[in-house]
Amino acid sequence: MLSQGDDYPLHQTPEPMAVSGDNRNFYDRYFFNGYSADGSIFFAAALGIYPQLDIMDAAFCVSIDGQQHNIRASKRMGSERLDLCVGPISIEIIEPLKELRLIVSGNDSPITADIRFTARHSPIEEPRFIRREGPRMVMDYTRLTQNGGWSGTLHVGDEEITLSPETHRGTRDRSWGIRPVGAAESQPPPAGALPQFWWLWTPLNFDQHACFFHSNDDGEGLPWNRRGVVDAIEDARAEFEPASFDLSYHSGTRRVKQLALETAEGKLSITPRTGDATRTFYMSGLGYMHPEWGHGMDHGPLETAYDVIDLTDVPDNDMLYIHIQALSDAVLTSGSDRHDGMGIVEQLFVGPHKTSGLTSLMDGAP
Repeated sequence: MLSQGDDYPLHQTPEPMAVSGDNRNFYDRYFFNGYSADGSIFFAAALGIYPQLDIMDAAFCVSIDGQQHNIRASKRMGSERLDLCVGPISIEIIEPLKELRLIVSGNDSPITADIRFTARHSPIEEPRFIRREGPRMVMDYTRLTQNGGWSGTLHVGDEEITLSPETHRGTRDRSWGIRPVGAAESQPPPAGALPQFWWLWTPLNFDQHACFFHSNDDGEGLPWNRRGVVDAIEDARAEFEPASFDLSYHSGTRRVKQLALETAEGKLSITPRTGDATRTFYMSGLGYMHPEWGHGMDHGPLETAYDVIDLTDVPDNDMLYIHIQALSDAVLTSGSDRHDGMGIVEQLFVGPHKTSGLTSLMDGAP
């Protein structure tokens, strides 16, 4: 089962590159987001590879003028992992860990793009994510994260938007390993436990810093994976792991209102722009928790789809829209130094989280 990948010195096992272990849930994934300084446009993209399922899928989304446009595509990849093109969406690695190109060619939507992500700093390797449900491995993966600037041209209908690294920044990540993908398990782990997943991620861009914080908590509110990084670009990098942080929700919801925490050298305060519904990006556009376009689902040799979310009328308590990235303002302080920036607060809160006052599957905060 040879493929183009076998000509690269990247093998980790005696198997050809087309084979990645024997777990059907193995995946290898790209994610990107980007936003304008004034928040008028937000875009995101993803491309996932599922070697054991022989599926590759991708999505590109743009939020502008009160609408979120979602382009989705899926193909059977014939075990060729280096052909990073799924229908109209493709990724090109210009320089590994430094520059990547994202292309969206003509399709059934009004969206096309030819844009480049250029890293602002070296990538950050997060702590390995390992999570079991009883005896079964549910998650075991590595992820790198990196902030950067965008250049190139994005078209929305007749409107041409020129991206500049000074005014259009964002984040990308790469993750690979095991997590649930494709069709549901034929025999899930024994029932009895209420579904629970509490995920918070805050990649932030400042003029002189890149800042990241994430936390995966259990139902008691205790972290099983938590880490923060403040990278003074072209200077020192400091990691931190706060024992606790101050987080408040909008009453009756599972949407973050304010987040504050201690860094290694100062403080970080983040305020999502939740007062404007159009500043919320719904991750279902990229396939997350989508009933039809979930990651690794088989749609045949090649299939594409396009839909639009009206951002002024979204039922936030619906499971399809619970996973979001909220455009946010941030303040980083160290001593007498203050830095203002922006980024996103990604939030997926399902099930109990005792320290937040969440007790059931989808109840709102007090």
